[in-house]
Amino acid sequence: MPMGETISITLAPDTLRAVRESVEAGEYASVDALLDEAVHALQRQRRETAERLDDIRARIRRSLDDPRPSLSIEEVEAHIDALHAQTLKAHQDAAR
Repeated sequence: MPMGETISITLAPDTLRAVRESVEAGEYASVDALLDEAVHALQRQRRETAERLDDIRARIRRSLDDPRPSLSIEEVEAHIDALHAQTLKAHQDAAR
């Protein structure tokens, strides 16, 4: 692995303690390895968050573009009540 640039960072005492404990416990070969994995995890989390947001935006766009008429609040409440009743019945049946 090519040598990277050396930097200096300041960590909060509890963060530094956790880092040192992880390295000393053998979970990581070095502080560098721990920080490298942490950065990769952060990048992965950001990618996944961006993908989820893209999915949400696409669902919103499809909803806005849906030509079907909007439901009234009464229709929505009736649908929610029906779903709730189905869920209650399913839980009661499962408990028997």
